[in-house]
Amino acid sequence: MSDLVLGVDEAGRGAVVGPLCIAAVVVEEGKEKVLEDMGVDDSKKLSKKRREELEEQVKEVAHDFAVIKIRASKIDEEMRSMSLNLIEAKRMANLIDTLRPDRAIVDATEANTDKVQRVIQSLLSEEARKTVEIVAENKADENYPVVSAASILAKVTRDSSVVDIERKLDEEIGNGYPSDDRTKKFLHRVLERDGVFPHVVRNSWVTAERMVEEKNQGNLSDFC
Repeated sequence: MSDLVLGVDEAGRGAVVGPLCIAAVVVEEGKEKVLEDMGVDDSKKLSKKRREELEEQVKEVAHDFAVIKIRASKIDEEMRSMSLNLIEAKRMANLIDTLRPDRAIVDATEANTDKVQRVIQSLLSEEARKTVEIVAENKADENYPVVSAASILAKVTRDSSVVDIERKLDEEIGNGYPSDDRTKKFLHRVLERDGVFPHVVRNSWVTAERMVEEKNQGNLSDFC
């Protein structure tokens, strides 16, 4: 069998609401051209409809694939003792260990790609460290079809999770990013109503911390 190539990418890294999703796609070397001909690309450049179409096609072509979802409360818990970059690296290493390709291409989470490569390599099992080649690059989701494919699976999973959150809370939350006005209105609304954020909000994010601080300052001013 041909060598196996794995691509890994994330969706929801900067979101204040909802999970961080990390996906990995494995293809036989040579089938990367099939992905390219299908039209895979960085998920941010594709419409929602096109991402969903490609997700199904990617799963059919892939030798294997997997997606990890890290819920907001888990991110808050882990960020007490580690950086977001390390949280991601640990999950990426877990996916590589589980799927065991010959080569893994990672969309690097920071400019120092050598550091990203070294960290992920150090987190692999002893056997995987010996057998899996790690390649970490910036913009890998634009330059490698297998990473583009992973970005699509991660984004579709993230989008589906946001829809589930809206349904369960019976609230419009927007895309979950701090730059989205709908997301900011949601955060203000639930904080004003309930006094705390629901478990789907990343309380460790600056956006959430500032809103809580402003609310507490407002409450204190009532006694002045």
